[in-house]
Amino acid sequence: MCGILAVLGCVDNSQATRSRIIKLSRRLRHRGPDWSGLHCYEDCYLAHERLAIMDPISGDQPLYSEDKTVVVTVNGEIYNHKALRESESLKSHKYHTGSDCEVLAHLYEEHGEEFINMLDGMFAFVLLDTKDKSYIAVRDAIGVIPLYIGWGLDGSVWFASEMKALSDDCEQFMAFPPGHIYSSKQGGLRRWYNPPWFSELVPSTPYDPLVLRDTFEKAVIKRLMTDVPFGVLLSGGLDSSLVASVAIRHLEKSDARQWGSKLHTFCIGLKGSPDLKAGKEVADYLGTRHHELHFTVQEGIDAIEEVIYHVETYDVTTIRASTPMFLMSRKIKSLGVKMVLSGEGSDEIFGGYLYFHKAPNKKELHEETCRKIKALYQYDCLRANKSTSAWGVEARVPFLDKAFLDVAMGIDPEWKMIRPDLGRIEKWVLRNAFDDEKNPYLPKHILYRQKEQFSDGVGYSWIDGLKDHANKHVSDAMLTNANFVFPDNTPVTKEAYYYRAIFEKFFPKSAARATVPGGPSVACSTAKAVEWDAAWKGNLDPSGRAALGVHVAAYEGDKAEDTRPEKVQKLAEKTAEAIA
Repeated sequence: MCGILAVLGCVDNSQATRSRIIKLSRRLRHRGPDWSGLHCYEDCYLAHERLAIMDPISGDQPLYSEDKTVVVTVNGEIYNHKALRESESLKSHKYHTGSDCEVLAHLYEEHGEEFINMLDGMFAFVLLDTKDKSYIAVRDAIGVIPLYIGWGLDGSVWFASEMKALSDDCEQFMAFPPGHIYSSKQGGLRRWYNPPWFSELVPSTPYDPLVLRDTFEKAVIKRLMTDVPFGVLLSGGLDSSLVASVAIRHLEKSDARQWGSKLHTFCIGLKGSPDLKAGKEVADYLGTRHHELHFTVQEGIDAIEEVIYHVETYDVTTIRASTPMFLMSRKIKSLGVKMVLSGEGSDEIFGGYLYFHKAPNKKELHEETCRKIKALYQYDCLRANKSTSAWGVEARVPFLDKAFLDVAMGIDPEWKMIRPDLGRIEKWVLRNAFDDEKNPYLPKHILYRQKEQFSDGVGYSWIDGLKDHANKHVSDAMLTNANFVFPDNTPVTKEAYYYRAIFEKFFPKSAARATVPGGPSVACSTAKAVEWDAAWKGNLDPSGRAALGVHVAAYEGDKAEDTRPEKVQKLAEKTAEAIA
């Protein structure tokens, strides 16, 4: 994970401008503490803050073509870089480094702007062709890697990994849309990623568990590409447990580099939380070197301001989940780990959130999964990337692999429907694909454990503590007048008001608040899905426990129970028995 900042077309290209860009680039140094680089060409500046994952010695950026006329500053990983280097069109090219990202300059030389679809990876980059001073900026398919675009009063165009690097100097700015390219030659933004599922038409491909399993295993394995110590974030839920299981199987039969003799796994929670118990059980089963990290509600509350500064949002769900991930990432970095695999994206793809129990039919379920995937860059991708990069750690997400998405989103969504009468709980197609009796990937009751959102799984009292804290700092009068103080995206709860006030302190411009989505939600649903159950309209909370009648520790009236891991465990065991 790195930080990039590019400014194209500055009117003033003096030493003062160079100094200003260096200063702004420092705001991204948490993302890339290993080295800094800056390339200046007339009125164009490409800055880079590097986190060295591949080729730590010689892979400093910006990167160049052979004759150095093409310059690129990149944040991300190109997993198929070796195959691209060996392709017919690039065989004759000479490379200066072992960086996976250097191939971008050479691809541009051979294919112009039309090479983006050839890339398999997560990335955000800006490429400058000094021969004609044209440039492109590109963001990966789903928006795993953050990128912002801004415009200065002098006509300059800005690109940055985080909003904080351009918000002071741009008159207008916004999140760069995922799956898009900005071309100075062709003018403006255009979409380069156009998968079949993007149209939201209902697919009809029959469910093949072995194809789904094989594609996911390949997605995990390609993300083990690294030259530095790495690990897996292991909450003990289905998604992270499958990532860990597939990774350890591959490492046991390969010579892939790893940190010591065992795969390292990490889990965080309040003492006694559901995730800690389940995480340890999975780690023991897989034989990983497990690191169980604890935090208190007060420690989480104390970190909220810093979390909002780094994650750059006031979305309630994102802040709830980002805080423990932010704290965990600090501990992970202290152990010398620079890269982790994580399980984001599965719930969006397979309808894993508990509100999907109320999906009325396969068409609405599929359309909701499409909406959720399209919005990931504003929620879970943003959280996973910025919470970890705040401490110089890179998070990779196998479930959002392009090939895996094609397979998973091509399945007839009838198979994703939750059908208790057929023994199908949420994400049944994924659970079933890895339900191998002869060579089990996971214990049965973990494979069929009920969905816990990360902010719930770390300990139910975490969210309750946040609400109590907000209630002490936001008065009834403040909330009553919220529509006057915050007329755009008005907060409707004291917790939301509390986060919004902190956000405005760091990012006061209207363009900044417009980067955060709004609208009603229950258990992480979109506003459209709230219509599935009339009872939800009076219980709008993004926690999974707001899925009344579904979650085994659902809210009872206005009061939530602190923790009920035993009941969760019993339900998972009963489900596993029924399906077996």
